This record gives sequence, C-alpha cells and structure tokens, in this order.
Amino acid sequence: MHHDIKRHVNMKLSPKVITGALHAQNKGASDWGWQGLLSYGCQGFIVIVDPKTVQVLQVLAKHKGNVVKVKWAKENYHHDLGSPYSLRLASGDTNGVIIVWDVAAGIPKSEFSEGNKPIQDLEWLTYQDASHDLLVVLHPPYSLVLWNADTGTKLWKKSYTEPLLSFSFDPFNSKNVAFLGSDSIVFIEDFSVTKVPSSNGKKFYISSPSSTASSNLKTDGSTSNVDKRLSSKNLAERMSKILVGEGPSKKNSREESDQVALNDCIQLLHHQSCRHHLILVYTREILILDLEINQTVGIIPIERAGSPFVQIFSFRQRDVLLCLHENGSVTTRIRRKTNAITTPASEGHGAFDDSPPPVSMDVTYDLRCQSDGMRVTRHSRVSSLACCPVTEKSVALMVTDSRVVFWDMMLVDGGIQLETRSQLDKKPKFPVISDISPPNLSLSDMIGRLPVVNPDHPSVLKGRAVALKFMMTGLLNGVVSPISCLRACPPLTTKNWSMYEPLIAVGSSSGVIQIQNISSGLIAKEYSVHTGPVRGVEWCSLKSILSYSYQSPGPSGLVKNDLMFVDISTGKVKPVRTNRDQESPIEILRVSCLKQYFIVGFKDKPLELWDLQTLTMLRETGKSLPYPTALEWSPSHSLKSLKRKMMSQTGDKEGTQLTPAQGDKLGVSTTSLSEANESESKVNQKMTVKEHFVYTDSEGTLYHFVVEGTGFADASRVPAESGMGTITWIAWKGDFILFGDGEGQLSVWDLKSKTQRTMATRRGWIKKIRFAPGRGNMKFFIQYNDGFDVWDLKDGKAELLSSIKSPRDVAKVTDADWTGSDRPVLATADGCVQVFDLLLKSCSCGIEEREFPDEVANPYTLSPKGSLMMKYHLQNQPWNPEFTLKLEGLREGEQNLQTAVNKQIDLLDSDTLDYLPLCRFGVAERCLMLAKVFGDESDFLFWTVALYYLRAVKWGPKSQEEKDLMLGAEKERFIPATPPHKETNDLVMLDSPDEEGPDQEMWSLVDLPLERYLDTVCDNDSFKLYQLDRVALHDSKRVTYDHTKKCAENYIMLRETDRAVQLLLETEPDNDTYYTDCLRACLVASIRSSGVSQSTIKLVATNLIANGKIKEGVQLLCLIDKGLDACRYLQTYGAWDQAVWLAKATLADADCCEVMKRWVDHLCGTQVNQKSKALLVMLSLGQFSKVLEMLYGMRQFNRAACFSAALEEFGLLDQGQDNVSLVEAVYLEYARLLANLGLRAPAEYYCQRAGSKGNQFREEVRILFS
Repeated sequence: MHHDIKRHVNMKLSPKVITGALHAQNKGASDWGWQGLLSYGCQGFIVIVDPKTVQVLQVLAKHKGNVVKVKWAKENYHHDLGSPYSLRLASGDTNGVIIVWDVAAGIPKSEFSEGNKPIQDLEWLTYQDASHDLLVVLHPPYSLVLWNADTGTKLWKKSYTEPLLSFSFDPFNSKNVAFLGSDSIVFIEDFSVTKVPSSNGKKFYISSPSSTASSNLKTDGSTSNVDKRLSSKNLAERMSKILVGEGPSKKNSREESDQVALNDCIQLLHHQSCRHHLILVYTREILILDLEINQTVGIIPIERAGSPFVQIFSFRQRDVLLCLHENGSVTTRIRRKTNAITTPASEGHGAFDDSPPPVSMDVTYDLRCQSDGMRVTRHSRVSSLACCPVTEKSVALMVTDSRVVFWDMMLVDGGIQLETRSQLDKKPKFPVISDISPPNLSLSDMIGRLPVVNPDHPSVLKGRAVALKFMMTGLLNGVVSPISCLRACPPLTTKNWSMYEPLIAVGSSSGVIQIQNISSGLIAKEYSVHTGPVRGVEWCSLKSILSYSYQSPGPSGLVKNDLMFVDISTGKVKPVRTNRDQESPIEILRVSCLKQYFIVGFKDKPLELWDLQTLTMLRETGKSLPYPTALEWSPSHSLKSLKRKMMSQTGDKEGTQLTPAQGDKLGVSTTSLSEANESESKVNQKMTVKEHFVYTDSEGTLYHFVVEGTGFADASRVPAESGMGTITWIAWKGDFILFGDGEGQLSVWDLKSKTQRTMATRRGWIKKIRFAPGRGNMKFFIQYNDGFDVWDLKDGKAELLSSIKSPRDVAKVTDADWTGSDRPVLATADGCVQVFDLLLKSCSCGIEEREFPDEVANPYTLSPKGSLMMKYHLQNQPWNPEFTLKLEGLREGEQNLQTAVNKQIDLLDSDTLDYLPLCRFGVAERCLMLAKVFGDESDFLFWTVALYYLRAVKWGPKSQEEKDLMLGAEKERFIPATPPHKETNDLVMLDSPDEEGPDQEMWSLVDLPLERYLDTVCDNDSFKLYQLDRVALHDSKRVTYDHTKKCAENYIMLRETDRAVQLLLETEPDNDTYYTDCLRACLVASIRSSGVSQSTIKLVATNLIANGKIKEGVQLLCLIDKGLDACRYLQTYGAWDQAVWLAKATLADADCCEVMKRWVDHLCGTQVNQKSKALLVMLSLGQFSKVLEMLYGMRQFNRAACFSAALEEFGLLDQGQDNVSLVEAVYLEYARLLANLGLRAPAEYYCQRAGSKGNQFREEVRILFS
C-alpha cells in the first residue's frame, strides 16, 4: 500500500504544460477529428482534450510562434496492422513551421516550412487511396504547396496571381478547389497529386449581395451587367433586403463591388452534403451559391436582434448548418423541404407562417436550436468552434480566457413512442427483434425520420415531430492569467504521503489565486482573494496558504497592503494585519521551516515576526536595524532533542500531538482553536523550539537571529563580502547557504568546512534561487531576468546542469519553483505553467505517462494491435455460441493487453453496449456502429452503403408496379414532390406523418434513401428526383440567355421535352441564335421515334461528337432514346461525371449498370486511384459478389469476412462454385490475420470455414499457440 501510493505520486509528475488564455492569433485554430478528440492552439502550444471525460490528454510543445492552424489526419482508409489506428495531427504557426505530431507519444514525426512564410490555411488531402500523408498548405500571398507530411518533402508548389486567404476542397470532386481572395473567389478545376495545377484558375467577383434575390458570380472581365432586379419572390428575401439595406442592385463600377466583398466575406466553404453548392459567410448573412449557374440560391439573414456570424460548419450526414455567433451562442439551421410547387406548407413549418405559401424553390434553412450566449468582454471573446464529425451533434467552443465549453444537441422529450412491436409476434431469427432500440449515436439518427420543429410546437407532444435543444455537457478551465507568482506546496515526506497531493498555488494580476493539481493538470480550486495583483504566495501547511497584494504605489511610494490567510480545505479566507494605513509595500513573506512563524519584510520599514498558529504579531525589529534585501529561515532546529525531552517528562500522548510540526503534517489548521486557554497552552509548549533566520541588508552585511517563544535575539553579524553587490536572494539547505546578487554573482557558503566560494554566472540580476526538495538532493535553480538555470552542488562546487533563455527557448519566466526532486515548474508570461525535466529540454510526455482522474474511453489510446483486436472481437463472433462483450483467451504474455482492451470495451456508452449483441440487422449494422465508435470514416461509408443496399435488395420493391405503389400518384406531376420514404435530405417532411397506409409495414425494413452526400451512390429514383428538383430550381432563377439555354439542354437530357420547347422559344429575336433555337424547338417537339428520322439524327449526332460538339450530339442522342450511346461517347471523351449523371437520371437499370461498371474500371485505374469509391459504386449496383472479390483484391480481409457474414445473414450470398471458393479464400486470409494478432479461437473457427487449405493452416495455428 505504502509503495503503491509512492509510485502513484511520483509517476504523475511527468513534464507537462497547463495552458491559460489564448492569443488573438489562435483564432480559428481548432479541430475535432474522427479520432474523437478535440485539439486547439493556445499560444505556441497545442492542447488535446478528450470531450467525453472533459480532461486534457496532452499538450504538445515545440512551436516557437503562435499556433494558427491545427488539423487531425483523416481516417478515411482501411485500417490494419500496416496502417493502424493512430493519433496524427498537423499544426502550423505564425513563423510558417508545420509540425506533424504523433500525439500519443507527444513527439513530432516531421517538421517543415516554406521559407519563413506564415500559414493561411492547411488541409489533409483525402480524395485518393494512394497516400494518407499528403498535406496542402496555403502560404501568403498566394503560394499553394503540396507536402508529404510523413517525410516533410515538398511535392509541388504553385504560385497564383491573386492574394489568397483560404481554400476549400470540393468534397464531391477532388479536382475542384475554391479560394477566397481579398476581393474575389478563384476556382481551379485541375488539382492533382501528381502534377502542379497548370491554370491560374477562374476569377469571380461577387456582385451586389444587397440585391440578394440575384446576387451572382461575375467572371473577371465580363461586361454583361444586366439589370437583375428580380422582384423578391419570398418573404425571407424581402426581409433580408430590409436588413441589408436597399442598395442599387446594379453595380456598374468594379470598385463598388470590390468594396462589398473586400471586408465582408469571413469564410468560404463547400457545402458538404449537396454537390455544386458553395457557402459564403458574411457577418450579417450567409449566401448559398449554386456553382452550376453561379447564382445565389439561398440566403440566411441574421435574425433582427441576432449576434453576427463568426464561423459556419456544414454537416455531411444531414443537410444542416451549424453557426457560431459573436456572443458565443451556437445555432443549428436545418434545410427546409422546398417542393413547394405541389405541396402546400402545412402549419408551423414555414419561418413566416402568416404569409401565403411561397412559390420559391430557394434553398431555405430554419433555425431549430440555439445555445445560450455568454458575456463577451475584452478578455473573453469567442476564439473558435469545433464539431464532432462522427456524431455531428457535439460541439466545443473555445473562449479566449482559456475556457472550453462543450454543448450537445439532444432531443426534447416529447411523447414520442417507438413503434409498437405487438404485430411482430412471429420472431424470425433475422432481422433480430428486441425491445432495445438502436441508440441515437449521431444527429442523423435523431432527425430525418420525422420533421424537426421548434420545441413549443404541438406536434412534438403527439410524437409526430421532434425538436432539438442544446445541453451544456462540459466546461474546462485553464490557468488564470496573467500569472504574477507561483509556489509549490511543501514536498512529499514519509509522514504525509497518505494525504499528499502535488498542488501549486498560482497568483494572478487580477487578484485570483488558483490551486492546481500538477499531476492531473486540473484546476482544483480557485479563490478570488485580493482586489489588486497577487504579489506573493506562501504555503503554511498542505492545506493553507498566505498571500499578499497591493496596488502599484503612487508618487508617495506608500500602498495599502493586503495580507490574507486561506484555508484550502474549507475555502475560508481570513484577513491578517487588518486596519493598517498607507505604508511601505511588503517585499518579503517567509514562513519558517517548522511552520511556527512567518516574517513580513517591507521596502523601508522594520520587519515583523508573526505567530502562524494564532496569526498574531509577536514583535518587530528595532528602528536601528537596517531593512532586509533578502531573508531565509534556517532548515536546522532543535526539534528532535525537544521531542526526546518531552517524551521523557510526560509519557502522555497529548503532549506529543501538539508539537506544531506534527500538527502541520496532519494538515490540521490550528487557527480555529477559539478557546484562549487552549491556544495559550499551545504557545507555552511551542516556546521551547528554537528557530533561526538570516537576512542581509543593502550593504551586504549578514544578520543571524534566533527566534524562541515570542521574541528574537540578534545572535551574530557577518560583515559583507568583497566583490558581491546587493544580495537579492538567499537559499539555505543542509550545510550550504547560497547568496545571489543583482549583478549575477553567486556565493556558496559551506558552514561545515567554513569556506566560501564566489562565482559569476554572467547572466545579470539573480531574481530567485531555490533548492530542490529531497534529502541529500543539492540541485538548485536560479531564475534570471532572461532565463532559467538548473545547477547541482557537488562537494561545495556549483555545476551547471542545464539552461534555457527567454524569449528564445521559452516565453519570459515570471516565477518558478520545484514540484518534485527533479521537476522545475515555470510560470511564463504567456499565461502557462510548464513542468520541465531536469535538462529543461522537454515539457511534454506521452499520454500513457500522464495520469487521469477519469478513465479515457478512446480505442486510439490502445496499441495498434489492441485497437484491432477490440474491433474484430466486437464486429462478429460466430465462434462463440452467444455474443459476449468480454475478450478472452489471449496468450499468457498478452494478459495486460487483454485487460486494456476489456477496459476500453467497458468504457463504451451503455446504450451501445446494450444494443451491440442485439443489432436488428446483424453483422452489417454492428460494423456500422463500431465504425462510429472507432471514428473510422472509411468503414462508416462502406457499411452505411452496404446496409442500405442489402436491405433494399432483400426487402425493396422488385417491380415497377411495386415502386409505383410506393411512390403513389406523385410520380406523374411535373415537379415531383417526394414522399417521406423517398426524400433524401430535406429533413422536414410536409406530408403529415400519421397518414400511414397499411403498406407501411412492408417498407419498414427498407431504409430511408441514402443521404445526398453520397451523391452518385444514391439509388437512381431518388437521384433523378433530386436532379429534376435542381433543374426546376435553376429554371426559377433564370436571368441570362446562357442560363436559359443550359436549363433547356438539361430538360432535353432529362426528357422533360415540353418545358424544353417552352424555354427554347423564349429566345429574343435580336439574339444571334434566335433562328437555331426556333429550329431546335421544332425538332424537340416533333420527334417521334420513326425509324428514318432516328437513323438520320443518330448520324448527325455522331458527326457532331466527332467534330468536338459533344454536348450538342449528346442532346440529340437523348432525344431519340439513345441515352446509353450518349453515355458511352461522354465516357470515351473523359466526361465521366456527366456520363454518370445522365445514366443515373435517365437510363433503365440494366443500361445504367453498364455505364457505372465502366466508371468503376476507370476509378480503379492507377491514374485515378479511387478504389474505395469504386467499392461504394459496386455496392449501389447490388453486385455483391464483385464487391467481395474487390475487397479480397484490396487485401481488406476483415471487411470481406464481415461482408460475407452479412450476405449470409441476409440470404444474399451467391452459392456458385467460384464464389464459394472466393469466400473460402477470404476466410483463410482472415484466419491468418487473426492468428497474427494472437486471437486463437476466431482463427480456428475461420480455418474450419476455409476448406482444405484452412485445415492445413489450423494445424499451424495449434502449433503456434501450444
């Protein structure tokens, strides 16, 4: 037990940093990774926080400048032992240094920079499978550099012509990047890993955000300043006009439009869940641009009394925007369903319910949830916001005063009943029916099935809609700043180890004193003690402190001194030395070694001796004595002989208990003894213990005093040494006294051999000298104005061990102390407390060397082997008769690993643990849940798509009749309004949810269509509906001829010929193409598929394509139902995206499948290298055997084994000979993988399933494990 506590205390004092207030340059430097951890920049440090337990896991220190960007590495690749789950983070500072960190170990993996250019923006590149180490960095004014972050090598550098501020990658097409310039937006469409982008990009200006209905992008040098005064079509736009203020809607002069964009746009980002959309954030409004028509299709104005926008997140799994405001409040805005042409808005869904239903197709977002704001002051402003990409419901807000606030979006408890399961009596083995509902792990689980409304809406109680609210789930505080002084508590001894905590007291310029636990790095207590700056703190015991403060003296040099006694165990603050007038400021406060007395020394006033137990003044020195410049109590005293005397005199225990030293060891604060006789008896008993102190005057003379009882005697004087200046500090330990002076000279007195040595440190004014604690430990530090040294006394000789200079190595040191025998702790001017090792080299350590009050639940903290074991164990356990959470059966040598893995499993969310054994859709659903637990983006995408298509193929409508039954009469209308189960991502369904027909049961096994962020992987029906919606939206926004022409062409390709004819006939007679358009209209209207005209048109189309007019040729082919040929031509000419769009929106399933397969081959090519995307496309085609084959070819054996298990459960596993042997091969390789990890039982099970080769390998496994 004794040993255990010792280890416990020592282990925790690893080098670390406790951070404080943020710098203005840290604004926006935060990131919440798929790994489940939050990182943010604080001064030159990077703080890593575990949001689940709200504790700091790690602080990374190496940057010399302030950190301006931090980005977690992406996890969108298949994880195995070769590329395990690991914590990688990239950070950049004001000096332009980029560091890639191994966060678990706390060390840099690589470090590089582009000269000394600062950093505007940085991003990990994620859209290809070849390498996970590529980092794109933007340096001012306009250089884009692609780095290999693992090796620190520069792959290419491109300099543009415009000053650029930030960039955003298109999540749907890796070639597209948008840059925010100082007065424009620059688009490039040729980004590639292998070569430098050749073009300088297209430059656009934003013209007139004031006439919001038509603010659009204007190409550089375009002259068409058409007056675009569209009458505002809906109330929201009219509102925003009023808010923004009417401006002339036509900007003729370039300068004026620059003015608009120049100071305003604070953020540019691609919409993460809708393709071709770009979001521009201004302080008063958010614009949503459609890049296909370069026009604003949506605008979110700020509410009338709303606080300005600071930062926006676009969510991926649902079409939701998260906005941070200047007052620290966070708002959630959810996309409104806009098929308003055929469906009248039902009550309460519109933002403005008093208006007639708007006929607008605009993209609108409704405010559905808002967190409380905070009090914004000069010292506490919003620095940045980070959001969890896995759940999309947890957010963290960094405030400049060091606070981190965590908010979670929760469902407001309505009367929502889960579907009753009474009709499901016949319990099939699959899907599993249980009364445990799937946990709401993410925002997309909470919303999407029902409309989202405001909390006071009546339908919430009826369970027909859901409402959201923000709950504060955590708050983290940092060091109070600026720090004025710091003092570590008395050291650990054999007598106090049972109750010892390694605390330090930190005083600040604001009068606040914080008690920090230096092992956990947490702020234990905080007291607002003084009104002025805390000038000094001393510990009186393990549980009490003395501190003093005064405001800066005026011309008289006199101040009001404030001396306080704080009892930490109770928080009681007691003023000492009350009712004093203006006097000389306190300069010295020293508590004696036995904690009986303390001395208060002034600048020019005699010093005072006080009794610490009763807090009464005993006496002050005579006026004749000079005032001290430095003072120190002697560590030697007559306590031992006194104890022996007392023991022999009275055998009674009470006497010994009252010796003050022991009282103090127990941390008993004796000031609370109110009865006079008790405290008197205490004083009487104390009288016999002598203590000594020494001090020096301005001349350098040393005075030695003996204190006994209530008085002191001047014992001796030693004249000043020659060569020493004014003594600024005295330190005394054992037989050695050290003196430091204002010129940087150090004098060592050896009392035993009565010798004295003086040496010059050549570092100037010595501010402080302190010996390290521990018997016989003669290390000491010296604090200078420009740095800090650690020395060791060997045989009376001082030797320099290590040294740091500020501000070169560390910010200016304001104060320092020892927290352990080899751990100096420094308070620096940047508001941080840093614990260093003895060599002063490092103030960080690995995560496993830190100790945390709460267990950290994160699989990434396990070893690479451990995290994979945990995942494979929980995904599927066919070798166990019953699913068990506990991992067992590891080798003897790996028991520690087994314990660690089981601990991580126990720490998982209880809802998740309850549901895992009973996943309704078996292995596939369990793998999807674990992908979220592990923050594995690649797994998450694979299993989301796999589960949807497994359910669709198994239970979806097979024939067109069934589909029509499901879609109802809606399909016939021109603009399709989609019913809830076909709607992808408008979260608010306008159909009232309680009109469910009897067929509802049949579809409950089929999921809602995939979210739009999966784009080309969505099923063709919902893809086509969405494309029709988009064309209708573009149609409603037409302003130029080119725009109308584009809409007409899209209608032709989507076979909406009537509307196409109408648009073609709108061409003005004075337009050059008037005649051509009239003829095209006639052609489109008159085409009926007669044989002769068909062949003529096909011939013309192929000629057009051969002569480079691809678009025109493709339209002709679409008119005569030769869509498949059109797609083939498009693919041949490299227009892959266009071909896929056409195939999914117009072709029959078989034809579409052929086009998509060609695309898959293209994606798997070495040039494109997007096999992971190809996998998803194959899943969407229902080609499950081919998917299995691809997984095997990509060596993703774990995923392949789980997928074949899922196919078996769904009854979709192809039993053909080829496929059976493929599955056996998969199982054999998976068995190898499991055996390598040391999992015997699963390895043997898969050997059994792997045919004859499996039996061979099973023998090997036996030998291996025996």
